[in-house]
Amino acid sequence: MTVTDPIADMLTRMRNAIMAGHDGVLIPASQIKLAMLKILKQEGFVDQYEVVKGKPQSMIKVHLKYTDEQPAILGLERVSKPGLRVYVDKRKIPRVYGGLGIAILSTSKGIMTGQEAWRQHLGGEILCYVW
Repeated sequence: MTVTDPIADMLTRMRNAIMAGHDGVLIPASQIKLAMLKILKQEGFVDQYEVVKGKPQSMIKVHLKYTDEQPAILGLERVSKPGLRVYVDKRKIPRVYGGLGIAILSTSKGIMTGQEAWRQHLGGEILCYVW
């Protein structure tokens, strides 16, 4: 089955696993998903992740992070979609939950957080919000 929006599929799988209280979730692998998971790990939203080789496609095993039985990720929201792309200028990068969350952007220099893009004076496509 083909997925029209693989990033939204990843976020939905993670959201469903968190709501069900699972320790981990399997996600079909791609370079953009690995870049997003690297950011989520650096920001402390995900415990760890690993690529599991397989046929016909490799999968990413994401180990979700919990503290005192509360998930580290409280919300995931897809912003830019295939039917409606959302781009921002460097001056209009949003702050998520007053700075408690992060915006993940796709810029000309790669996938990065909104704060990182702001520091480098870059705009780009807003992929998602995480808080």
